[in-house]
Amino acid sequence: MRRKLIRGSVAVAAVVALAACSTDDVDDPAPQAEGSSEETEGSSEEWFVQADYDEQFEQRSATFEGDPEQPWLQYIDGEMTDTSSFAAKGAKKVCFSNASIDNPWRQTGWITMNEQLKVLQDAGVISEMETRDAQADDNTQLSDIDYFISEGGCDAFVISPNSTAALTPGVERACETGKPVIVFDRGVETDCPTTFIHPIGGYAWGIDTAEFLSENLEEGDKVVALRILPGVDVLEHRWAAAEKIFEENGIDAVDYFTGADPTEIKSIISDELAKGDVHGVWMDAGDGAVAAIEAFEDAGADLPVMTGEDEMSFLRKWEETGLTGLAPVYSNFQWRTPLLAVEKIFKGEEVPKEWVLPQVPITEEERAQFLEANDGMPDGHYAKFGGEDLPGYPDVWQERIIP
Repeated sequence: MRRKLIRGSVAVAAVVALAACSTDDVDDPAPQAEGSSEETEGSSEEWFVQADYDEQFEQRSATFEGDPEQPWLQYIDGEMTDTSSFAAKGAKKVCFSNASIDNPWRQTGWITMNEQLKVLQDAGVISEMETRDAQADDNTQLSDIDYFISEGGCDAFVISPNSTAALTPGVERACETGKPVIVFDRGVETDCPTTFIHPIGGYAWGIDTAEFLSENLEEGDKVVALRILPGVDVLEHRWAAAEKIFEENGIDAVDYFTGADPTEIKSIISDELAKGDVHGVWMDAGDGAVAAIEAFEDAGADLPVMTGEDEMSFLRKWEETGLTGLAPVYSNFQWRTPLLAVEKIFKGEEVPKEWVLPQVPITEEERAQFLEANDGMPDGHYAKFGGEDLPGYPDVWQERIIP
């Protein structure tokens, strides 16, 4: 029997919580550390900030400005940046400093971004986008930004930081040029960028997923939480929010770092099943979701209530097995938004100072439509990529053509 969910407390007034938070308080990944399949010890309290949790709790039900058919242009009403001083005619050069394309989520976004670029080049908005890929190295990315500042001839900077604190000085140096600076995905510890673009955040992910599991489980049920890496803020915030809700609802949750290794995931699940029933699986990212399900199948155990991600491999396995599931998202369509922000900025149009994008999970009722819409896409594709109206659809995503 499903138990009544005890929701997390909300301490701030809605009018404050619905406003976009400052770039000093964002949930952004720090440098990545190696994962471990050992059970973690202690609490996530060091990563938990009640005010940020409360804000993202409210933002999940906020009214977003703009056309819902174009979620990559929607935003939560808040402080706007006056860009009239940047208004200029003619095509402009964009310099893009990218943290990496080292995983399927970033690869999907990178493909989408380049298809958006083609549209803006054809429209005479952008002349070229020179890109440097830091391969997930902070020092390399700082050097890339400094190269752009001194040698790139950039009209606008787009930066997707590898980590928060380390990249802050580089972003500040870009801001000092007087050119527009657009930061997206992960943030930095300065409010100097013209706009900071990101989905709601890690706490929202943790709230959505832990509430779903708690609503579908009973007090005392066991959940195995599979976490990719320690020390990455957006991931730690996902778990901090989930852990809070599990504790409030009497769910017995045990968490492990896996490094997203399918073999380790299967081993963890198998070991936990050997100890007794496992009623739920929580993940801070969808990598390895299929391996977790297969571990239950291999053991002949009842399938768990489970949260994965909007990666196609999970959606397909979810449909195949009929388990009770939810696919949270970290909206991949955000990769379109920085270049569309460039267009607005050089038209002199206002842009949100903090551009908070929708972040809506895929439910069982919606799963079929997303599977149909993404039929033929590879398993590493993300269902909410938002590129259906771009040139090259669907071929470049199906063929995984990485620019």
